[in-house]
Parts: sequence; C-alpha cells; structure tokens
Amino acid sequence: MTGLIVATKNKGKVREIADLLAPVDIRVVSLLDLGVMPEIVEDGLTFRANAAKKAVIIARHTGRLVMGEDSGLEGDARGGRPGVHSARYAGEDADDEKNNAR
Repeated sequence: MTGLIVATKNKGKVREIADLLAPVDIRVVSLLDLGVMPEIVEDGLTFRANAAKKAVIIARHTGRLVMGEDSGLEGDARGGRPGVHSARYAGEDADDEKNNAR
C-alpha cells in the first residue's frame, strides 16, 4: 500500500481525500498523525502558494510523498474576502463559529 501525507490538520479534508483515494489503495495520513512537524507560516498570497509551501516543507522534512492542501472561502460581494485568511478571519485563535459570525 502506498502512503500519502496530506499537509493539513483539518480532519474533514483528510477524510475527504482518503475517501477519494480508497479505490486505489493509498493510505492517507495527516500532520496530526505524524507527531512533531515543522511550523509552517501560511503567508502565501493564494491557496495554491500556501498548499505548495506546506507540501515542500513536509516532503523535505519526511522524505515522503506529500500533498499540500489549503482552502477557504472567497466571495465576490466581499471583494474576495476572506480568501487565504478564511481560517483566521476572526483572529488567530478563531474557530469556525467565530469566523462564520464575522
């Protein structure tokens, strides 16, 4: 069985990706499954930039196959906000409830 690290701590995203890859027998793990990993500052201007940064840092650290993941919400009516700041829209320690309220 081939293994793939998904560079995220989002359990829902890992479950979605694992479900998609189940037919091809790829074992999917997340950063939560690996123990101590390098801290990654998501400072890219796009989701793609953040995902690529996470994949490269974790691949270099582990020497394993890694898929980067970054996602969020972009709304035309809100000028593209919150965009890459979706997870931190209501502040650095915000949860989904606080972000949604904002």
